[in-house]
Amino acid sequence: DKGGKFKLEASAGKLYPGLKVDCKSDLADVNKVSVGHTYTGLKDTQLKLEHKLTNPQEFTGEVTYSTGIATCGMKFTSAVLSGGIPDFGVRLLSGPYFCSVLAKEKFGAFTAHGFYKATPDVKCAASYQYGGKSNGNFTLGVSYKGLYKVKVAQDQSICCSVKHSAAKGFTVLSGLKYDIKKGGYSYGVQLSIE
Repeated sequence: DKGGKFKLEASAGKLYPGLKVDCKSDLADVNKVSVGHTYTGLKDTQLKLEHKLTNPQEFTGEVTYSTGIATCGMKFTSAVLSGGIPDFGVRLLSGPYFCSVLAKEKFGAFTAHGFYKATPDVKCAASYQYGGKSNGNFTLGVSYKGLYKVKVAQDQSICCSVKHSAAKGFTVLSGLKYDIKKGGYSYGVQLSIE
């Protein structure tokens, strides 16, 4: 990489039907070698587990199941072995509509997301947080052709941005944020060269 360090990544997908195993290492410390397992051998189900090679007791995992328009999931850590509660989520996708609900922090915080593709050019989205540190936070946004965006948030701020392709490979992104409560604003311009 840029810092002169080495990395090694390897994967195997033929060890067992539906099982893929990945290993990642910085080639410097065996304690940093991570191992990931993904199993898709059950219909409409995916199981993932990741841990350090030298400490498999410390792990993260997730299970997802899809049927029809719904996908349900659970994300957990090794804390479940000592009574911890996983995070749960459900999402629904039907035509131009998408919504999801996530339950985190031992069912103490819920996040709801909604999305609607009104036309091929106009997309609307909203999110709301109930419970937890961000209780009451919400955002509402509209995008036109992915080039013009407006977002309103609970902190009484309005953000808008415009994306313009100046020439092939050159994109200019301009943005403005106005804080209604404070009466102040900030702005910026970003040039991307591809």
